[in-house]
Amino acid sequence: MASDDIAELVDSLANTHVGDGELSFKGLGLKLDNAESVEELVQEIEQCQDLRALRLEGNTLGVEAAVAIAQALESKHWLQCCYWSDLFTGRLRSEIPKALVYQESLSSGIMMAGARLTVLDLSDNAFGPDGVRGIQQLLKSPTCHTLKELRLNNCGMGIGGGKILAEALMECHRSSVTAGAALKLRIFVAGRNRLENEGSSALAKAFQLMGSLEEVHMPQNGINYAGVITLASAIRHNSELRVLNLNDNTFTKRGTLAMAQALGHLRNVQVINFGDCLVRCEGAIALAAVLREGLPILKELNLSFGEIKEAAALVVAQAVMDKPYMEKVDLNGNFLGEDGCEGLREAMESQDKAVMLASLSDDEGEPDDDDDDDDDNDEGEAAANDDCCNGEEFGKENALLEKEDSSSKCHCPDEVLSFVACPSAEKLLQLGEMTRHLLPEVDMTNPHKAADVLLKVASLYSEKPVIQTAVLETFDMLLKKLLSGSAFQAYTFLSTLLVLMGILRGEGKTKKVPLVAGQLLCLEHAVQQDYFAQHHASLIHIVLSKNRDALNLCSSSMERLSSALEKRCLYQH
Repeated sequence: MASDDIAELVDSLANTHVGDGELSFKGLGLKLDNAESVEELVQEIEQCQDLRALRLEGNTLGVEAAVAIAQALESKHWLQCCYWSDLFTGRLRSEIPKALVYQESLSSGIMMAGARLTVLDLSDNAFGPDGVRGIQQLLKSPTCHTLKELRLNNCGMGIGGGKILAEALMECHRSSVTAGAALKLRIFVAGRNRLENEGSSALAKAFQLMGSLEEVHMPQNGINYAGVITLASAIRHNSELRVLNLNDNTFTKRGTLAMAQALGHLRNVQVINFGDCLVRCEGAIALAAVLREGLPILKELNLSFGEIKEAAALVVAQAVMDKPYMEKVDLNGNFLGEDGCEGLREAMESQDKAVMLASLSDDEGEPDDDDDDDDDNDEGEAAANDDCCNGEEFGKENALLEKEDSSSKCHCPDEVLSFVACPSAEKLLQLGEMTRHLLPEVDMTNPHKAADVLLKVASLYSEKPVIQTAVLETFDMLLKKLLSGSAFQAYTFLSTLLVLMGILRGEGKTKKVPLVAGQLLCLEHAVQQDYFAQHHASLIHIVLSKNRDALNLCSSSMERLSSALEKRCLYQH
């Protein structure tokens, strides 16, 4: 090394912070190629007797220099925190594993010391799957049995790296349990890694096994609904989860419903970031249900750039109004339009919550009505991965539901099946007490089918007293069951019902039912009944008030329904 370079290194190390066991070379921009180039740095490490944290971020480290540092670390038994992000800038990808794992590498030095790490940060090192192989022995070793934070943001791991990492974490957990103290990883960061469905699903198995996560950050990983479903099935087993950041992945309806259902099991979540995830209207309403029923200490909710329209945004806003710790709700970049943005601001201001609403400066405006969501393609591309990505628990649940559904069909009278296939007032009257056998036909495991059956019954509404009574009694019986479950189930059903009626924009090319006045009149009757909760009426009132044009052909019945809803909502306040 030239004398000028040595002098520059000495000057840099003069600013090194040593205190509380921390030695920091952060951001010095050092080019450390060989043993000579790290002589002063190694000396600093050797002289720090109680080294607990080593910061090397923002330098560039070669293999020979890594070997020299590793030798210095072999005696550092108290080392706990390795902050080694952005450490290999300008290095060949083939060099990084050698620096991390091979004989006399950084990893082997730490393991030889018998250190017990709590923090390992290797973010912003584009090492790919080979780099993950470079740390897998470290992750499996007793050195990582005590790991609390693992940060691998922007490392280009890919699907293969995600699988290797998941296997290493599960092995670490298994060996730590055998050793008497289970691995309790609290913070996991792996954004911008191209994990996709397979990589994220492999990691989901590790998350479920550990069950100790408090923060999960996996933004921008190319995950679509199939991978989101497996993550959801794992997340629900991490009861201490506080922060969930899956920004810039692709949920669509199926992924959002699964994630909303999982969040319903958690009580400690404070931050949810589902921005740029295509949550859309039905997904937003499902999340609103969870907000209304759970998540008691939530502080931040990000649903920006999710193709959410005004009505669904207002349902979300209403659901967060009573959250005592709520600080920020971000609905920017959605399909609200100028009037929608103003309506949302007014709604928040009316409850003295305007400060909670983030900027709406990037709103996308109202979408064209004929601009159908192309979810058939989105879901079709992921369908091939369903078998490996749906999660063991989710698969068991679906199998059980299918079994129950087929069982109900076997015991359903022919008269009932005939009515469902081709409903008529005459058939309904002939059913008499057998109408109770319609209840299995409106199972919440299939809200689309349930809504279809309910609307078929309502379509038979007539001014003839005997028919009207039969229709309303049957309608009440079915709807009471459908709204008697959790808020999540009820909101999922109601949003599906509104989509079928053409009042709410749904995903894909949903075939809407022919709308008739009787369906609206049955709803008018229902909203006045005790079983119809006020917040259910509020949901329908918000959506209907923002999509009145959809009911132009039934304007008289629509006005009656609107009036009943408005009275119920006024009574609520």
